[in-house]
Amino acid sequence: MRKIDFLKSKRGQVTIFIILAVIIVVLIAGFFIFRDNLPFVNKSGEFGEVYTYFDSCVESATIEGLKIAGSGGGYIEVPEFEPGSEYAPFSSQFDFLGNPVPYWYYLSRSGSIKEQVPTKKEIENQLGDYIESNIRTCDFSVMRQRGYDVNVTKPSVSVSINKNTVDVKTNMVLLVSKADKSERKTSHEVEVNSKFGEFYDTALKIYNEEKKQGFLENYSVDVMYNYAPVTDVEISCAPKVWDAKKVSEDIKEGLSANIGQVKLKGDYYSLSKKENNYFVVPVDTQNEVRFLYEPSWPSRIEIWPAENNLLVAEPVGLEEGLGILGFCYVPYHFVYDIYYPTLVQIYDGNELFQFPVAVIIDKSVPRNALSSSEEVPAEIGICEYKNSPISVYTFDSSLNPVEAQIKFQCFNDMCNIGQTEISGNDALLNSNFPSCINGKIIASAEGYVTGEYMISTNEESVANILMDKLYDVDLSVVAGGLDVVDRGGQALVSFQGETYSAYAFYPEQRNIKLAEGFYNVSVQVFSDSSLTIPASTVSNCVDVAKPGILGFLGGTSEQCFETTIPAQSLGSALSAGGESQEFILESDLRGERLKISVSSFPLVNSLEQLQNNYQLIENQNLMLEFG
Repeated sequence: MRKIDFLKSKRGQVTIFIILAVIIVVLIAGFFIFRDNLPFVNKSGEFGEVYTYFDSCVESATIEGLKIAGSGGGYIEVPEFEPGSEYAPFSSQFDFLGNPVPYWYYLSRSGSIKEQVPTKKEIENQLGDYIESNIRTCDFSVMRQRGYDVNVTKPSVSVSINKNTVDVKTNMVLLVSKADKSERKTSHEVEVNSKFGEFYDTALKIYNEEKKQGFLENYSVDVMYNYAPVTDVEISCAPKVWDAKKVSEDIKEGLSANIGQVKLKGDYYSLSKKENNYFVVPVDTQNEVRFLYEPSWPSRIEIWPAENNLLVAEPVGLEEGLGILGFCYVPYHFVYDIYYPTLVQIYDGNELFQFPVAVIIDKSVPRNALSSSEEVPAEIGICEYKNSPISVYTFDSSLNPVEAQIKFQCFNDMCNIGQTEISGNDALLNSNFPSCINGKIIASAEGYVTGEYMISTNEESVANILMDKLYDVDLSVVAGGLDVVDRGGQALVSFQGETYSAYAFYPEQRNIKLAEGFYNVSVQVFSDSSLTIPASTVSNCVDVAKPGILGFLGGTSEQCFETTIPAQSLGSALSAGGESQEFILESDLRGERLKISVSSFPLVNSLEQLQNNYQLIENQNLMLEFG
């Protein structure tokens, strides 16, 4: 019979039990160490309401951060502010109801194009920082009143923006205890329902389409042609006159009405008329989108050529040397700078994403034509270095003080300095100016001619600027002893001086603003006519401002255009007029009335007589009577 070693067998069983015990201890320890990250552990239990409360803090901070980013063009922390200029009225931020919204596309003060489009990663990082700073102040006092002891460490937040949700992951030790029980949680994940990601993607589509096609600029050019005089010709020997300020206001109103009609392809609207497809941009969306512009927003509209806020188109064809044409007509070709902001909003009942862009029409051409082979001079930033103290005095011809806005021009830079203020018997501004040789101080005040003073600020310290007062004078024009109104006519009145000029189209304008000074005065009176003009084609050229900032600084170039004139009946013809050179005293203007008398010309009954009348006007004097 075989003997069994009982002692040896017993030792083997003990060894197995020891190994099993060690494994069980390791498993239990691991469970308590890593249980926060184990998917099968019930994390709610007794402390579930504390975790839910903290998740609500994260969710509230996320929703608030998304609102800020949505209304701020994707930014919570906006980029550094860059101011605008007279040339480019946009700063780097659009002021919407008192809140700064960074432009995604704008023109800097030096005339260069700049973009500020945040990437989704940048938005996620800013949103994460915002949530992180806000959940640190999550108030657990309500939980403590219920008997919980809550302790937290510094959080670390990561954000993922999806199409219809925003996922927020927070790493933070949340230690909760109550009575003799405690629990520790380190990872917290919250999913927030939001269309922010979808809205952002739609915003990028719109922006890329605008960059590629310039559809806002194209709509703006159409508004310009429909709401303002641009290029045309009329058969007439009377000039055409427009109020430039009124034309600018009409353009702004037209932009506001038309830009507000722009839509994307989608089902968030219905078109009442087939022709309204004109306003639909080929970008697909399931969201509601609107485009906004208000006339009160910072804009710049300039028109060339313009004199004293008037657009004047003179008749041509009957001047000396042009008698071969045999008729007169009025061609006009005006060139426009139109700079304005458009705010794009993607929204539903609960959420909004908006971003602004600058719309640029430069010399009647959409912004795509801004790039030029000509070198554009940039501002050299001299306004930032004001180290020359200058005293500026502004006064009228009687040496009375006049408060005026003061600017300083040095090379291509225009600096806002301040305002002279009345102190005793003087209107004075003591301020530092940039050091500049042959700079120019410009003083402007309501009711006065803009004054200029050449100065080298590195040598001089005082500038005395005379401000000529403007007088509003009632105007009447008499031709051959009869008021032009009684003759059923119209008169173009022109006062051209070295520093100031004024125009009036009588009787539509029955007053004119004049200051003391020397003027070349001319009057042309036009009356009804019934002559027939044959058809023809002629070419005309005008000097217009160059594209970009060169034009703003005074650079010009010649633009030519052909005009086809159909056969028409002549509506009016030159019937009286005259020219003279006059020095007008301030004492004359204080009477506030001016009567201008001119000679009548022979009745126009042929094209030859019409041409002779244009030659006669150069030899006819006129008479001014103040009183």
